[in-house]
Amino acid sequence: MRNVRNIVTIDEGKCNGCGLCIPNCAEGAIRIVDGKAKLVGENLCDGLGACLGHCPMDAITIEQRTADAFDERAVHEHLTAERDAREMLREVKQAASGGCPSGGCPGAAMRELKLATAPACGCSADSACGADSPAAYGCDEAPAAVSELRHWPVQLGLVPVRGAMWRDADVLIAADCVSVACPDFHRRLLAGRSLAIACPKLDDVGPYETKLATIFAENPIRSVTVAHMEVPCCSGIVRLVEQALTRSGRTDIPLRNVTVGIDGTIR
Repeated sequence: MRNVRNIVTIDEGKCNGCGLCIPNCAEGAIRIVDGKAKLVGENLCDGLGACLGHCPMDAITIEQRTADAFDERAVHEHLTAERDAREMLREVKQAASGGCPSGGCPGAAMRELKLATAPACGCSADSACGADSPAAYGCDEAPAAVSELRHWPVQLGLVPVRGAMWRDADVLIAADCVSVACPDFHRRLLAGRSLAIACPKLDDVGPYETKLATIFAENPIRSVTVAHMEVPCCSGIVRLVEQALTRSGRTDIPLRNVTVGIDGTIR
């Protein structure tokens, strides 16, 4: 049945595909299709506009027009189908990884890492050139880079909620692509910080918000840095951390936002 009512309208010309509207639509009526937010079905939109305030481009408005009536039953069926699809994807990923459930795989066991030290040149640490002045030995190798990673694992879905990595920690929450794009990621961003990585576009970020809120609330964290790519969809990780901080009730944790260009520069 169609009637005149309030319903969401999306201006695709303004939409940049960031996806910040999606987590705030309880009915799951909005989806990113071909880089633009689109209304999945008129009958799934209640017209209340919970998504409006989260669009940085003002691409979403509420209009009164002829549309399919809001259908709570259709919403329930839609959300159930979405949940089943996510569960199926999780099972496929688990099978592809050898059947190891999260937390049960030996490779996901929590480990604290000892920071490595490197010689002043690029030769091996036990070579004759591993001196403070390698030039004295006639060595022209470039200084070797060292890892600043303090713990394993690093994926947000696998890191523990409590533990040494969060104790009096400066935390870095980074989008997956940041470490690939930024050539000096370890030196400029990771050094001195505990790391968790996630993809705000491809991952199911709902559980991430709950997990981060618990981490922030139950550990003596000193600061949080969020590093993301300059592409619009990646900014969703900033919103994720902001919402988790709000839920945690921690108003004393400073938040720093770092944008990395696709050319590797820090904006």
